[in-house]
Amino acid sequence: MEKNYELVYKDVEENEEYEKIINIVVDKCFEIEKLCDLNLYMSITLTTPKEIRSINNEFRKIDKETDVLSFPMFEKYEIEEMIMSRKNEIPEAIGDIVISVERVQQQADEYGHSFEREFAYMIVHGFYHLMGYDHMEEQDKIVMRAKEENILNTLNICR
Repeated sequence: MEKNYELVYKDVEENEEYEKIINIVVDKCFEIEKLCDLNLYMSITLTTPKEIRSINNEFRKIDKETDVLSFPMFEKYEIEEMIMSRKNEIPEAIGDIVISVERVQQQADEYGHSFEREFAYMIVHGFYHLMGYDHMEEQDKIVMRAKEENILNTLNICR
């Protein structure tokens, strides 16, 4: 498999800078989590606030705009089993990530850091949801945040 992801633009213009960031971040996520050579990939959709609100309402019954949505295809233990066994014969999607590009820019401005940093964070955050991590409980949040920061720091994408 050439790439670890497929990219869809939904009402957002194609952008080489987005793709450059996605390539770097997704490759590092797959490398660090030992997913390379497992025939796994994820789908990333870049869209508008209106579209992500519609998706959020349809699939989560939350009629509200958000920055990123993740739809995992596996339970955490299933991915861990694939990694341990190093077996996965056919290409499979670990899930879908949907990102509101406009919201990323707003949050980058609000938090006082670059678009690259906020966009990379959304990709990493979505990836770890696909991997079965969550942040509802404080202990889980600590683990997930450490993994996210490790990826960003390894790539030297800082606040």
